[in-house]
Amino acid sequence: MRQLVCPISTDKVDEKTTRINALIGILLVITGFVMNSSIFLIVLMADFFMRAFTQVKYSPVSYVSYRLSNALNLKEKQIAKAPKIFAARLGFFMSLVIVGLFLAQLHTAAMVVAGMLIFFATLEFALGICMGCIIYTYVVLPFYK
Repeated sequence: MRQLVCPISTDKVDEKTTRINALIGILLVITGFVMNSSIFLIVLMADFFMRAFTQVKYSPVSYVSYRLSNALNLKEKQIAKAPKIFAARLGFFMSLVIVGLFLAQLHTAAMVVAGMLIFFATLEFALGICMGCIIYTYVVLPFYK
Protein backbone atom coordinates (compact mmCIF):
# COMPACT_ATOMS: atom_id res chain seq x y z
CA MET A 1 0.00 0.00 0.00
CA ARG A 2 1.17 3.47 -0.85
CA GLN A 3 2.37 5.82 1.89
CA LEU A 4 -0.31 8.34 2.88
CA VAL A 5 0.51 11.97 2.23
CA CYS A 6 -1.30 14.66 4.20
CA PRO A 7 -1.33 18.42 3.69
CA ILE A 8 1.49 19.93 5.76
CA SER A 9 1.58 22.96 8.06
CA THR A 10 3.50 24.11 11.09
CA ASP A 11 0.25 24.87 12.95
CA LYS A 12 -0.83 22.29 15.50
CA VAL A 13 -4.11 21.22 17.11
CA ASP A 14 -4.95 18.84 19.93
CA GLU A 15 -5.85 15.39 18.63
CA LYS A 16 -8.29 14.77 21.50
CA THR A 17 -10.23 17.92 20.62
CA THR A 18 -10.50 16.88 16.97
CA ARG A 19 -11.74 13.45 17.97
CA ILE A 20 -14.40 14.98 20.23
CA ASN A 21 -15.32 17.30 17.32
CA ALA A 22 -16.02 14.17 15.29
CA LEU A 23 -18.26 12.74 18.02
CA ILE A 24 -20.25 15.97 18.27
CA GLY A 25 -20.59 16.02 14.48
CA ILE A 26 -21.98 12.48 14.54
CA LEU A 27 -24.46 13.47 17.24
CA LEU A 28 -25.59 16.57 15.32
CA VAL A 29 -26.23 14.58 12.13
CA ILE A 30 -28.13 11.85 13.95
CA THR A 31 -30.16 14.40 15.93
CA GLY A 32 -31.05 16.26 12.73
CA PHE A 33 -32.47 13.15 11.14
CA VAL A 34 -34.15 11.76 14.27
CA MET A 35 -35.86 15.10 14.97
CA ASN A 36 -36.47 15.71 11.25
CA SER A 37 -34.94 19.17 11.67
CA SER A 38 -32.49 20.83 9.33
CA ILE A 39 -31.29 23.23 12.05
CA PHE A 40 -28.83 20.68 13.49
CA LEU A 41 -27.46 20.00 10.01
CA ILE A 42 -27.15 23.72 9.28
CA VAL A 43 -25.32 24.27 12.59
CA LEU A 44 -22.87 21.52 11.65
CA MET A 45 -22.40 22.97 8.16
CA ALA A 46 -21.72 26.44 9.63
CA ASP A 47 -19.28 24.95 12.12
CA PHE A 48 -17.39 23.11 9.36
CA PHE A 49 -17.29 26.38 7.40
CA MET A 50 -15.75 28.21 10.36
CA ARG A 51 -13.11 25.52 10.88
CA ALA A 52 -12.31 25.18 7.17
CA PHE A 53 -12.35 28.72 5.84
CA THR A 54 -11.81 31.19 8.71
CA GLN A 55 -9.01 31.99 11.10
CA VAL A 56 -11.11 31.84 14.27
CA LYS A 57 -9.38 29.94 17.03
CA TYR A 58 -12.47 27.94 18.00
CA SER A 59 -15.70 27.20 16.20
CA PRO A 60 -18.65 26.48 18.53
CA VAL A 61 -18.13 22.70 18.27
CA SER A 62 -14.37 23.06 18.71
CA TYR A 63 -14.89 25.23 21.78
CA VAL A 64 -17.22 22.66 23.36
CA SER A 65 -14.73 19.91 22.46
CA TYR A 66 -11.85 21.87 23.97
CA ARG A 67 -13.76 22.51 27.21
CA LEU A 68 -14.88 18.87 27.40
CA SER A 69 -11.33 17.64 26.82
CA ASN A 70 -10.10 19.87 29.65
CA ALA A 71 -12.95 18.85 31.98
CA LEU A 72 -12.12 15.18 31.39
CA ASN A 73 -8.39 15.87 31.92
CA LEU A 74 -7.49 14.22 28.64
CA LYS A 75 -3.78 14.34 27.89
CA GLU A 76 -3.01 16.78 25.09
CA LYS A 77 -1.36 15.42 21.95
CA GLN A 78 -0.43 17.94 19.27
CA ILE A 79 -0.91 16.98 15.60
CA ALA A 80 -0.66 18.89 12.33
CA LYS A 81 -3.56 21.23 11.66
CA ALA A 82 -3.51 21.16 7.83
CA PRO A 83 -5.00 17.66 7.46
CA LYS A 84 -7.80 18.66 9.84
CA ILE A 85 -8.51 21.80 7.79
CA PHE A 86 -8.70 19.69 4.64
CA ALA A 87 -11.02 17.24 6.44
CA ALA A 88 -13.17 20.18 7.62
CA ARG A 89 -13.47 21.33 4.01
CA LEU A 90 -14.64 17.86 3.02
CA GLY A 91 -17.04 17.91 5.97
CA PHE A 92 -18.37 21.31 4.89
CA PHE A 93 -18.95 20.08 1.34
CA MET A 94 -20.67 16.91 2.56
CA SER A 95 -22.83 18.79 5.07
CA LEU A 96 -23.76 21.33 2.37
CA VAL A 97 -24.94 18.46 0.17
CA ILE A 98 -26.80 16.90 3.12
CA VAL A 99 -28.58 20.18 3.92
CA GLY A 100 -29.47 20.73 0.26
CA LEU A 101 -30.88 17.22 -0.12
CA PHE A 102 -32.66 17.43 3.24
CA LEU A 103 -34.32 20.75 2.36
CA ALA A 104 -35.30 19.35 -1.06
CA GLN A 105 -36.95 16.53 0.89
CA LEU A 106 -34.71 13.93 -0.72
CA HIS A 107 -34.23 12.25 2.64
CA THR A 108 -32.90 8.93 1.33
CA ALA A 109 -30.15 10.64 -0.66
CA ALA A 110 -29.39 12.90 2.31
CA MET A 111 -29.13 9.83 4.55
CA VAL A 112 -26.66 8.18 2.16
CA VAL A 113 -24.34 11.20 2.24
CA ALA A 114 -24.90 11.57 6.00
CA GLY A 115 -23.99 7.90 6.42
CA MET A 116 -20.68 8.55 4.66
CA LEU A 117 -20.01 11.58 6.87
CA ILE A 118 -20.86 9.59 9.98
CA PHE A 119 -18.59 6.76 8.81
CA PHE A 120 -15.68 9.17 8.26
CA ALA A 121 -16.29 10.88 11.61
CA THR A 122 -16.52 7.52 13.39
CA LEU A 123 -13.14 6.50 11.97
CA GLU A 124 -11.68 9.76 13.30
CA PHE A 125 -13.38 9.53 16.70
CA ALA A 126 -12.90 5.83 17.45
CA LEU A 127 -9.67 4.99 15.65
CA GLY A 128 -7.94 8.28 14.90
CA ILE A 129 -8.05 7.53 11.16
CA CYS A 130 -8.28 10.70 9.09
CA MET A 131 -10.18 10.05 5.87
CA GLY A 132 -9.04 13.49 4.75
CA CYS A 133 -5.49 12.16 4.41
CA ILE A 134 -6.65 9.11 2.48
CA ILE A 135 -8.80 11.18 0.12
CA TYR A 136 -6.00 13.73 -0.29
CA THR A 137 -3.49 10.98 -1.15
CA TYR A 138 -5.62 9.09 -3.66
CA VAL A 139 -7.93 11.76 -5.11
CA VAL A 140 -6.30 15.20 -4.83
CA LEU A 141 -2.55 14.53 -4.97
CA PRO A 142 -2.56 12.64 -8.33
CA PHE A 143 -3.85 15.81 -10.01
CA TYR A 144 -0.79 17.74 -8.81
CA LYS A 145 1.71 15.30 -10.27
